[in-house]
Amino acid sequence: MKIGLERREALAAGLDAVVSGVFLRGEKDNELPPTLSKEDAATGKQLTAAWKRKEVRGKRGEITIFHRPDGVGRLVLVGLGPRATYNHEIARRAAAEGLRAVRNRGTRAVGYRLAPFVTELVTTEAASRALIDGGGLGSYEFLRYRAATETGGGVEEITVHLGDEFSREEAALRRAVDQQVTIVETVLWTREIANLPADTATPERLAEEARRLAKEVGLKVTVFDETKLAEMNCGGILGVGNGSTHPPRMIVVEYAGGARGGRTVAVVGKGITFDSGGISIKPGLAMSYMKFDKSGACAVLGILRAAALLKVPPRVVGILACAENLPSATAYRPGDVIRTYNGKTIEVINTDAEGRVVLSDALAYAVEKFHPDEVIDLATLTGAEVIALGDDTAALVTPDDRLAQGLLDASAATGEPLWRLPLTDYHRELVKSEIADVRNSTEISVAGVLQGAAFLEAFVGKTPWAHLDIAGPAYTTLTTRKYQPAYQGAGATAFGVRVITRYLLGAAR
Repeated sequence: MKIGLERREALAAGLDAVVSGVFLRGEKDNELPPTLSKEDAATGKQLTAAWKRKEVRGKRGEITIFHRPDGVGRLVLVGLGPRATYNHEIARRAAAEGLRAVRNRGTRAVGYRLAPFVTELVTTEAASRALIDGGGLGSYEFLRYRAATETGGGVEEITVHLGDEFSREEAALRRAVDQQVTIVETVLWTREIANLPADTATPERLAEEARRLAKEVGLKVTVFDETKLAEMNCGGILGVGNGSTHPPRMIVVEYAGGARGGRTVAVVGKGITFDSGGISIKPGLAMSYMKFDKSGACAVLGILRAAALLKVPPRVVGILACAENLPSATAYRPGDVIRTYNGKTIEVINTDAEGRVVLSDALAYAVEKFHPDEVIDLATLTGAEVIALGDDTAALVTPDDRLAQGLLDASAATGEPLWRLPLTDYHRELVKSEIADVRNSTEISVAGVLQGAAFLEAFVGKTPWAHLDIAGPAYTTLTTRKYQPAYQGAGATAFGVRVITRYLLGAAR
């Protein structure tokens, strides 16, 4: 797919569809705003007529499609809501909504008129990035397993058009857009892997993807198989993976960094390629979605890809803790005690609390081997996260205020929402065991997100650390899709790639 910036006026570019925006009209706004004069001319005054009939109101998410009388494509007008509350996230969502309104209807090339999306609060750069984000991400469909005859043909070209209004800013905007295009393409690349079913995306397959990525963009990759993991005493990953015929893997991907002597950031991802719950088996309802339990690890792959292509300042080490959690005669059991990489022991209370168990080895290895300045883990860790924050927001847990603020700033810039939760001694007491150093679950269903975070904290020592529980926003289902932004689409969202990449771009100190 071609994604980029164009200088020429969108309405004169011969596109299949041009997307423009309109703000909420007042009760007495009977005259078409001058800002829509080019759109009105392109529709042969159809827009003026629709405005007078109040068919166009500018309500948030409202879509109006005009067929141009010259036969050159369509104009898609997207409502932006009140001007006073407009921001770059609304622009991002509007871009996706406009594109999806004409996707698979013979639309190959879609362009955005930049001017209607720029205000005193949303700069040309912010609007350009948002349109690239919304359009690029909103165009995505996972089609690998669908017959070609069942698809309507996807969008092949997405462009943001400066027109006469912003042509003088072209050089600066092109740099921003080029960077955003790399991020969008990386998110789409990540979604393709995260959407693969468990019969394809085994731990071995994720290792293959890491090797392929390393060769493509110049990264170093090391894969630890079950034999090496046993030598390293990685009892957490081995314990969870024991029930499957697909052996576990710990995958380490290294980016050297774009700044000499810069900081080292370790990003660690949960890669449960399928989670049945093990012996503590899950209910059958919605278990098919457990192919997405590898979303944290897939996001780490995407983050390393973006880091290498964008040459972010810090050195970045990605670690994927990959296993398949199934019940069998060799599966780990409730009541087992597991010894992990750093020697700490885990009492297994519930085999369905397996994500924290595999992460224990990966986090401890990251800290001991690479001595990072900070560690960030991403994991679809708890159903409690979805109950607490819903399907669009990830939980952020960290005792480090500086790290928290950096991630929250990146969240605000990218539209990937994070909400910080407190971690106290109460939560740390909950995960203490009477027979081991920690236990992976408790007999009481309280503070589930923070129980998981307190467990993980035990394996990072004094290293600044942040935990992102992405259980809610990592993927969409038939039920939740209608509540999610249109740019998230169906299935895996690759949540975390955009926010962590943006964080790394600013983490030079």
